[in-house]
This record gives sequence, C-alpha cells and structure tokens, in this order.
Amino acid sequence: MITYKSKREIERMRSAGQVIAKVFDLVGDLVRPGITTGEIDAKVEEFICSEGGTPSFKGYHGFPGSICASVNDEIVHGIPSDRELADGDLFTIDVGVIIRGYHGDAARSFPVGAVSADVARLAAATAEALNDGIQACRPGNRLSDIARAVEARGRGDGYGIVKQYVGHGIGTDLHEEPQVPNYVSDSLLKSDLVLKRGLVIAIEPMFNLGTGETRTLDDEWTVVTKDGKCSAHFEDTVAITDDGPEIMTRPIDRQDLRIWSVSA
Repeated sequence: MITYKSKREIERMRSAGQVIAKVFDLVGDLVRPGITTGEIDAKVEEFICSEGGTPSFKGYHGFPGSICASVNDEIVHGIPSDRELADGDLFTIDVGVIIRGYHGDAARSFPVGAVSADVARLAAATAEALNDGIQACRPGNRLSDIARAVEARGRGDGYGIVKQYVGHGIGTDLHEEPQVPNYVSDSLLKSDLVLKRGLVIAIEPMFNLGTGETRTLDDEWTVVTKDGKCSAHFEDTVAITDDGPEIMTRPIDRQDLRIWSVSA
C-alpha cells in the first residue's frame, strides 16, 4: 500500500534527512587512504546517535553495520570491516537514519585520493542520473518519468544499469511501496503511478563501468558486479510537493543538483 505523508510527517522525515546530509559532510572529511570501512562505520554511528537519531540499517534483517560500505566493484550492501581504503578506490556509503519514527535514506560515492578518469566519469554520470530523476518528481508526472530520466542518462553514457535493485517509498518503514526502478519496463508501464503531493521516495541509480549484471558474495549481503568492474551509487530521499521536489537528504540551503563535477 502506498502512503502519502502529511506536512507533520514530512517535517519529521526532513529532520532525519538533514542528519544524513551532515553524515556526508563528515564522511567527505574521513575518506582517505588507510582508513578502514569499519572505522567510518563507527564514527558515523556515533555521529547519528549524537544528533538524536538511530541508524536505520543496524540489525535490519540482521545487517551488522550502521552503514553499507561498498568499494569499487561492490554495488550495494557492503559490510563494514577492517578493509583499508586505498588511493584510487571508489567508496560508496549508503546510510539510513530514524528520527521520531521516520526514516531518511541516501547514498554517495566518494573518491579515495585520485581516481581514474573512467571512474570519475562513472560517478559523475550516476550522480547526474539521480539529479535527472529528481527533476521528474513533480505532481502529475508518473513513476516512469523518473525511471526514463535515469535510464536515459545511463544508456546515453554507455554504462551498465543495475536492474535487480531499485529505489523505494519510505516513511515509518525503511522500504515502502512503490518500487522506483532505474529503467522503464512493460510491467512498470502497466501499473504506472501518477506522482502526487505527499509521496516520499528514495531514488537510487546504480551504474557500472561494465554490464548491469550482478552477483551476491558468500556473506549473503554484498552485491558485486558480475564482471568485476567498478560501480557507483547515488541516492536521495525526495518528497513530492506542489512546488516540485524537495530533496530531504541534502542541506536545506544547498539543494543544488550538482554533486560531482569532473573535468573530462
């Protein structure tokens, strides 16, 4: 069932989203060669709790971390560990926060030191695909408009689009209806949803340097590219309003839609 949020509910979700926006500022300062993904996880958890929040992911279906920490060919659901980041890695953090019973959810891919031009372009394209999808979040548009905008960016830039994992509704549960795919399919068009005020969704394109095919590691969490090539992942929690999209997981005073810039 799809739920539409009241102004009071959106305010609570905004509070959760603003903690996540601060988390990304923190992580941007932390990411460097030599730090472990487990150290980042611990510092993020400490920060979320200091802001009056609760990590959404810790214990969710048994997940052991407060963040998903994915590196290079790891697409999503990487488990924080004693793995040290190295110069040239692409580090992706996916993080959720609960404030007063409501969730926010977002992801960013960060360069570790100097990444290759191919990886930088991949991350920039994935970030802009998120931007494109957000721009389609207007009352009267359809869910397929979001999917089409994301897919067009990925296909146009020649990247593999991950299809097995999609965005989602969000509210008192981390994952709610509707699903928000990153590509247009016949099944999506058959049940295409008209976007209305009060709908809150997480949009999360995942693009790969190779194909869009995936496999899951033996830990039963970490999803990697099947061909071993790099993946990037960006996500924001977005509310549909009469005035257009409100991006709740970016700073209120910095809603600009450029999150990666690359000189090609």
